[in-house]
Amino acid sequence: MRGKSVSGSQSPIVLKRREFMVAAGSVAAMAPVAGVEAARAGTGPHPGLPMPASRTVLPSRPEPDEPGRLLLDRAWQFHQGDIPSPEIKGHGWSYSNAKAGQAQGAAATNFDDSDWPNVDLPHDWAVAMPFDSDANPSQGYRRRGYAWYRRTLRLEPEDRGKYLELQLGAIATHATIWFNGSVIAHNWSGYNSIYLDLTPTARFGDHLNSIVVRVDAEKMEGWWYEGAGIYRHVWLAKRPPVYIETDGIHADPRLGPDGRWSVPVTATLGNILKAEANATFSVELTDAGGCVVAQGSTGVTVPPLARREAHFDLAVPDPKLWSVDAPNLYTLRARLTRKGQQDDRRTLRIGFRTFRFDADKGFFLNGEPLKIKGTCNHQDHAGVGVAVPDALWEWRIGRLKAMGSNAIRCSHNAPATEFLDACDRLGMLVMDENRNFNTSPDYIEQLRWLIRRDRNRPSVFIWSVFNEEPMQGSEAGYEMVRRMVAEVKALDDSRPVTAAMNAGLYAPKNVSQAVDVVGFNYQPGEYDRFHAANPHLPMISSEDTSALMTRGAYENDPAAHIFASYDDVRSSWGNTHREAWKAIATRPFVAGAFVWTGFDYRGEPSPYEWPSASSFFGIMDLCGFPKTAFLLRRAQWVDDRPLIDIVQHWNWAGREGQPVTVMVLTNMDRVRLVLNGKTIGEQDVDRFEMPRWQVPYAPGRIEAIGYRGGREVTRAVVETTGAPVALRLTPDRMLMAGDGEDVQPITIDAIDAKGRHVATANLPVSFTISGGEIMGHGNGDPNSHEAEKGKSRRLFNGLAQLIVRTQAGAGPLVVTVNAPGLRPARTSIGRLPATPRAQVPPTASVQVIEGWRQSPTFPEKPDPNMKPAETDMNSWLWLGAGELQAAPEDKRWIVLRTSFTPRRGVQARGGMLKFGGIIGRAEIWLDGRQVANKPGYDEAALAIALPPGNGERIVTLLVENEAAKPGGLVQPVAVADH
Repeated sequence: MRGKSVSGSQSPIVLKRREFMVAAGSVAAMAPVAGVEAARAGTGPHPGLPMPASRTVLPSRPEPDEPGRLLLDRAWQFHQGDIPSPEIKGHGWSYSNAKAGQAQGAAATNFDDSDWPNVDLPHDWAVAMPFDSDANPSQGYRRRGYAWYRRTLRLEPEDRGKYLELQLGAIATHATIWFNGSVIAHNWSGYNSIYLDLTPTARFGDHLNSIVVRVDAEKMEGWWYEGAGIYRHVWLAKRPPVYIETDGIHADPRLGPDGRWSVPVTATLGNILKAEANATFSVELTDAGGCVVAQGSTGVTVPPLARREAHFDLAVPDPKLWSVDAPNLYTLRARLTRKGQQDDRRTLRIGFRTFRFDADKGFFLNGEPLKIKGTCNHQDHAGVGVAVPDALWEWRIGRLKAMGSNAIRCSHNAPATEFLDACDRLGMLVMDENRNFNTSPDYIEQLRWLIRRDRNRPSVFIWSVFNEEPMQGSEAGYEMVRRMVAEVKALDDSRPVTAAMNAGLYAPKNVSQAVDVVGFNYQPGEYDRFHAANPHLPMISSEDTSALMTRGAYENDPAAHIFASYDDVRSSWGNTHREAWKAIATRPFVAGAFVWTGFDYRGEPSPYEWPSASSFFGIMDLCGFPKTAFLLRRAQWVDDRPLIDIVQHWNWAGREGQPVTVMVLTNMDRVRLVLNGKTIGEQDVDRFEMPRWQVPYAPGRIEAIGYRGGREVTRAVVETTGAPVALRLTPDRMLMAGDGEDVQPITIDAIDAKGRHVATANLPVSFTISGGEIMGHGNGDPNSHEAEKGKSRRLFNGLAQLIVRTQAGAGPLVVTVNAPGLRPARTSIGRLPATPRAQVPPTASVQVIEGWRQSPTFPEKPDPNMKPAETDMNSWLWLGAGELQAAPEDKRWIVLRTSFTPRRGVQARGGMLKFGGIIGRAEIWLDGRQVANKPGYDEAALAIALPPGNGERIVTLLVENEAAKPGGLVQPVAVADH
């Protein structure tokens, strides 16, 4: 998206650049104010507030996909900024550095992270950064940089023999991951999940594990705000040794030519045992009422360290279909059973539906024509950046559904699984889009991952392989897309593939010749020409509109970077909402629209730059507060209920008698506009254009009355309000789950003495909370440089938003807001007992002494000061705790030696050396001085004082083994702080 030319006032202005019901809680102003009516909000609608009334519901939480999978979100240690690796010097260090498990610097297992703060995931550090005029405008003027995450992981002895997998949802942007000192992954995208097998090098019991992630967020994949850090969930999967692979079940319902439904089920299975294993794979399909509608099973033999597929078909008679209006879901429970091991289980939610694109008639869902009414959306939200909480995804999709939207294009990357869960539940179609246009192995694997992960989703109806690629009109681009389409079809032959093209449509070789559905980004003037030239090719507007609005503003002010909200301002490459929808709605062969965008997003503040820091394109602002475009699209897209809205507020003191533009957005046939009891005029409604009047301003009451078939059906009223006298809080929900995870937005607004929303209020507010935490806040102002974390915010054109999360437990969650000179507001939200999802418990970071060298065996007690030569990598063994060597009868003495640097707190205060277990008689020497003695041969623990001191410390054990028996360190040696 793209400079700044303006034309006309009525004509478009062209600018260049880019529900367990229970008693409700209470929402109120804290105490009555003299003359204040309706200060108590309850759960009814509020006069003039452009947000829905509070609901008495709890968020959806589906059955876990995998019972043995645990969240690994808590207690990560975090360091913002890069930490250079040390310069490796000397032969011994160079040799060691080149070996597995010997990562240096911040990736080392024993790196001193004792002063790093703890963070919980998901985490986006960039959203907390200050705005910087010298930073990249496309990234929202936030610097991103580098950071490190470390997590100590304890695996219990009973986990030994299981298949263990670390799953990182997404990391922005490039990442290197170490496990126990070895690199296990380099990842080159901020949008794909990373699945890592920890089994080979996992440690158990007191042998703790170290996970380290270095994030390079300097790298960019987009021209929008991408955030920074581990911004999606992290999971630890513990599975039996013969197991179902991650994303290893393909179960996408199909309608056969005989009109019968089936579910072809394929499962990919793995085996970490040393021999082949026989197992039984079975599934059970249940409907929404829990009734079993189909089941099947098959035996399978899985070779060691190999994959095998299990396959069978389920016949499902007369299923209820999934649609955007009735998103009926079925639950498929899969089980892998093998004698001697626990079952490995998975749960999927699937839907029965058909879809097809017709080159002349557009899109059909379940055999019925459906015009796609979609929006494109990035993945950030006010206050939280790209680390969007699960419940907030459902809220955002609900806002789009309320507007009449039935589809989302994930622009321009793979979405979060929680987003797709909500789309499946709520009935929102998804164009699932690949991020990187690249056919090299790393990037093709990203595409394969996307298809494998999402191919069972009823909401996903089309794949997109790219967005606006310069090579789209070339033979090279065609060949690349041909290969990408082949990769998609090999994994999923049921869905069409598109690519979002903004040029190259008529080149001799171009991408439109390699896809199933041609995606048009803008170019409405080419719809007819392309259709005439390619009558066999289905078409969809993959991106359109790019109109510009500032919520709550009704006059253009270029100097202040403000756009009026009358749908008269568009980008040079785009169209107004009215123009764009008319071009699509009047052409049956164009399957539908994806408006740029549903929500504002950080970055790309086209056509402006500093101080503007987020976009103006959204139908809603960054908080999800509606702009005029929301009301317009709703009036155009919703047919099953009467709608009428007046644009704008009616507070224009000082402009009495001057003309004010009034738009009425409605799905009625005819509208009458009335000011203070006097009819201003009547108009027939063109739903593509919508009625508007120039009305001489007079304070009071303006009313729009909507008629259908000559009969009044609905009306809307806007009144001139008084000055704000109180604040008001409107939660989305009056109930929250007390699981420490539930999140919701709360709207803050100001009201006058009659309890009416004051749309022109721009004033500072502060807030406090108990029973939860404020994760962040926003107000939808694209030009605001206020911090999104903290205890204060300004209302922008009447509104601000808090994002709140519950603490674990029961009791009310209470939020209080204050503003100078206004009565405070308080809301009490019911916090109900709820069981949190299973989490891996936090494990304190402990310094474990490693790098032990073991001498050759000796017949006599050796010198405790002996050590190997710097270049000797062979005569002294390298070993860790538990790696014991049996000594010959005539040579029972060994020397164990290592060096370590205590962590900073131990250097200052001193600590303890805790030997978890030593076998054999032993002397312990510290820095050349004997400090302890172990007299017996049997295993025993030992603790000795470690005096304060800076720098490197030397630990030596002289161990006398029992004849012909192994001895030495059988358990780890840890350093404990006083």
